[in-house]
Parts: sequence; structure tokens; C-alpha cells
Amino acid sequence: MTKKAVVLLSGGLDSTTVLAIARDQGFEPFALSFRYGQRHEIELAAAQRIAEASGVARHVICDIDLRIFGGSALTAEFDVPKHDTADEISDDQIPITYVPARNTVFLSFALAYAEVIGSTDIFIGVNALDYSGYPDCRPEFIEAFSKMANLATKAGVEGNELKIHTPLIDLTKGQTVEIGQRLGVDYSLTSSCYDPDDHGRPCGHCDSCLLRLKGFAEAGLEDSLDYQVSQT
Repeated sequence: MTKKAVVLLSGGLDSTTVLAIARDQGFEPFALSFRYGQRHEIELAAAQRIAEASGVARHVICDIDLRIFGGSALTAEFDVPKHDTADEISDDQIPITYVPARNTVFLSFALAYAEVIGSTDIFIGVNALDYSGYPDCRPEFIEAFSKMANLATKAGVEGNELKIHTPLIDLTKGQTVEIGQRLGVDYSLTSSCYDPDDHGRPCGHCDSCLLRLKGFAEAGLEDSLDYQVSQT
């Protein structure tokens, strides 16, 4: 019998790769996305495209408005910072694109979804190497949340240990792209930009765009997305 897994699917490069990994490992994926007030809501259209193309068992989009708290450039309170190269991205401070407690909130919803469908496996595309310094992308966070999850859920208390899979956590963005290519991921369906234009074209200069482009360069590949500014 195929095991079910909840896959957090933002519509970006990492989560799309994780979806492919979950399927490659023999899981039946149930995708979970969030409309949380993000300025780059175009990513949800990408998530829907990816879910349909991947044939997931079910794709749920949850509405939770984190704009009521604010505190992040991704919920449109501040301008999204832009740089010329990935080398300019600071790794000694938490950037304003960090959304307070976002992964904690997302994983909590994933726990509920997993319990309802009878799954003990959750996949999330967090990364502790090529990332922007978010505290909720670190192994320590995942370990602590996993312990809490098994204390706080019916499944965990009954001995059905919940596992949070983080297959990208210690990979470079280039390694992630290489895995995705091997698994046949169509990255043209994805959207990673924090500040796309009205047509959904990525800016090419936010942290997410620069890290994405760095990954494709490291993998020796060209990103097929139509950037607002030429990347050549």
C-alpha cells in the first residue's frame, strides 16, 4: 500500500523539487499551499500548475492572513530588498523578507492535514545552506518541531511517529537543481520571485531570484523563466 505524505508546496523551485522527491521515494503526495497575504501571490498559480502537472492526490490551499501582524517585506509592509549579485546577500542578520513564525504556522497546518488523511510523513523544502538566513529553515528548528508534533498529536501519542522530511536541508541550490533535473522537474512551471511584476515575471534581483539563478549556474543550466531584466 502506497504511503501518503503531505508536501508543503509554495510553487517555488525548492518545494517543487521536494514534491518530485516524495513521489520518487514512493509516497502518494497531498499538496498543501497557503494564501497568507504574500505580495507574490503569483506563486499560488504556480503551485496549482505544478500540482496538476504532478497529479497529486489532492491540493489544498489554506487562507490565513499574516498581514494582520505584518513585520515582513513579503506581506507588503516594506520594500523587498534588491541586490546585483548573490554575494551581496548578508548572512549575518535575519532579512526583512523573513515572515515571523511562517514555517511554524505552515507545519502546524500540515500536521492537521496529515492526521486527517492518515499520514505520518510531511515534506518541506527548507534549506540551511543557500538561504537568506531564516531561523525556521535550520535543522534545530525542524528537530524541535518534530518533537513537539509527536507530543501534540493523536497520531504521535498513539505511537504513530510523525516524521518531517527535509531532503534539501544540507544541499546547495545547485545540487537541488541537479536533483530536480534528474527527476524530470519542469522548472518553467515554478515561481520563486518575492517581487514579480503584474505579468508574473521575476525581478532577478531579490534574494530568492539571485539564489535561484546561482543554483542554475552551479548546475551548468539556464533558467527558463522570463526575467524582467536580461540575465546574460
